Amino acid sequence: MSPERDLSRLLAGMRPEANPGRYVFTTLERSDPGSLPEGLSPVVTVAEPEGVTLVVRQEEADAACLAYDYVAAWITLRVHSALDAVGLTAAVAGALADAGLSCNVVAGFHHDHLFVEHARAEQALAVLDALSQDPHKPAP
Repeated sequence: MSPERDLSRLLAGMRPEANPGRYVFTTLERSDPGSLPEGLSPVVTVAEPEGVTLVVRQEEADAACLAYDYVAAWITLRVHSALDAVGLTAAVAGALADAGLSCNVVAGFHHDHLFVEHARAEQALAVLDALSQDPHKPAP
């Protein structure tokens, strides 16, 4: 199936789904980004000049004694979004912001992935469900 570019169809077809677990953002020194501590399976890796950011399960970070200060839920938008689609990130982030929810967005090849405060994951899912039903209605 081809990736979707039409914003109306993207929003209607989001089908947000929470992935099980608690996820944290942590960082490793930039000196050797290819070597990860034993037991880490990052779901996201971002190389920055200051270091390599990893998003990993909280228990993996704890076992590797890695520091973090934000515990997130990982929500996947199940719609197959095109990387050049316009407006999906803005619509999703805007609806969550209107509800007072922070959101860190990562685009994968097939789907968009959201990391929201773990304690408010159910609220984020409700906001996303409402947005997919009626993009013009204010979030709950």
